[in-house]
Amino acid sequence: MTAVPLSFEFFPPKTPAGVEKLRGYRQELYTLKPEFCSVTYGAGGSTQKGTFDAVKEIIGEGVEAASHFSCIGATRDTVREQLAELKAMGVKRLVALRGDLPSGYGMGGHFQYASDLVAFIREETGRDFHIEVAAYPEVHPQAKSPESDLKAFATKMKAGADSAITQYFFNADAYFRFVDEARKLGVEAPIVPGIMPITSSTQLLRFSDACGAEIPRYVRLRLQSFGDDTASIKVFGLDVVSRLCEQLVKGGAPALHFYTMNQSEATMGLLRRLPS
Repeated sequence: MTAVPLSFEFFPPKTPAGVEKLRGYRQELYTLKPEFCSVTYGAGGSTQKGTFDAVKEIIGEGVEAASHFSCIGATRDTVREQLAELKAMGVKRLVALRGDLPSGYGMGGHFQYASDLVAFIREETGRDFHIEVAAYPEVHPQAKSPESDLKAFATKMKAGADSAITQYFFNADAYFRFVDEARKLGVEAPIVPGIMPITSSTQLLRFSDACGAEIPRYVRLRLQSFGDDTASIKVFGLDVVSRLCEQLVKGGAPALHFYTMNQSEATMGLLRRLPS
């Protein structure tokens, strides 16, 4: 066990076989005693049933579950209904996001920003939910500037969020700088680093280009040099990310949140490397 609390993120599987596999991986990860497990939400709520089904299963397995909850295109009535449904399921934690619109959809809805959603959840449900929001140590890809991104983050926190989980990154300095700057804006709540295990270079490069996460040049070049040698990629990835986790824990990160990609091996390998 590490010296800090852990949490794991999953996405809703698309097939019955995927659902079955994820059940097995979750049981393996539960041996690490996570504080909670979160389940993502597709663009415009497109995976809502799958998300809620997975959340229900995790709660049934005796582990606290956090449902991702996005507001883009949503109305106050639909959000109110979904909050009631989640509360009835026993959910006590939400990851509140603006979310992405499915392609071809206009903006619509009653919520423009995640801060609007956070404020609405607090207004409607009081302290019924622990609310997490997203943070971007290397700046949100759609932000006008680092300053405006930080201000938007502080607004979300002050709207009623309890804590934040960051986009993944590979530069510990980016995280610590972001935390320092958020503190100067009056954000006192925990900001938990999101950790992405490296198991595939093509997948990582694709994700990082899409979400704006910076891959250090030496990491990118080494990954490219391995070509299709998956074993070497995994060994190198384990070295890079376990070192990052050690720096974060040593520097005072309040917890670690792992983007598992619905697998268990890479996350468990990382955590075995960390000092307890």
